Amino acid sequence: MAAPETSRPQRPARPQIVLEVRERIQLSPHLVRIVAGGPGMAAVEPNPHTDAYSKMLFAHPDTALTPPYDLDALRAELAPELLPVTRTYSIRRVDLDRGELWIDFVTHGDEGVAGPWADRARAGDPVVLRGIGGGYSPDPTASWHLLAGDESAIPAIAAALEAMPADARGVAFIEVAGEPDILELTAPPGITVTWLFRGEAPAGTSDVLVNAVRGAEWLPGRVQVFVHGERGAMKALRPYFTDERGLERAQLSLSPYWAHGRREDAFQAEKREAVGQV
Repeated sequence: MAAPETSRPQRPARPQIVLEVRERIQLSPHLVRIVAGGPGMAAVEPNPHTDAYSKMLFAHPDTALTPPYDLDALRAELAPELLPVTRTYSIRRVDLDRGELWIDFVTHGDEGVAGPWADRARAGDPVVLRGIGGGYSPDPTASWHLLAGDESAIPAIAAALEAMPADARGVAFIEVAGEPDILELTAPPGITVTWLFRGEAPAGTSDVLVNAVRGAEWLPGRVQVFVHGERGAMKALRPYFTDERGLERAQLSLSPYWAHGRREDAFQAEKREAVGQV
């Protein structure tokens, strides 16, 4: 029997938006905010989604390339390991009036590509985005909200909490390493924000988030759920919402932002295969 078809039509590449670093802010031991701006902000359009994100391009430090990058030409000129790499990051805030855009990076020393770049970013460094997408925003008609995620979901959760009406009700669970990673977030009085500590356990190996979500009080009325983070936790939580709680698809925004032990290029390739889908 022939193998199932897994390839998808190639989407046209989004135009590159080239900004520059204005400021680097250390929010916590493992979270860095890059405030970007510049003339390229003219290409940034209003986005109604609180989980706005962009596929960012990072040039290899040994190439000294100047954006925007002609990727087709570079593939013919450079070895694969020298090509710009793509990493997906949530957009914490877009302020068109101030002409700036915030991106928060989880950092773990020299691990990865984007984190080390954010650790060393300086004013004037290029910030290259391939468009801005998104798919979730708080429903003001929902009876209550349930939000949950690890560090990778903090920007989207924080943006969602800020966008909710003052009378919104619900809970938010955020997994971090420990108390130094707690941030001051703006949330409606009716939303309880709980920080969960995994301690010495590496990110992506703890069950504290799954246990907290499953153990949370289920409030009456129609819930809207936003849960994003490491793939294993997302796989564990999806049947809880769909099978045990019987949520409709429109009530649930759940997908993995990353996978423990996988670089993003490998992770994104796996997501396109049946074995990698949550």
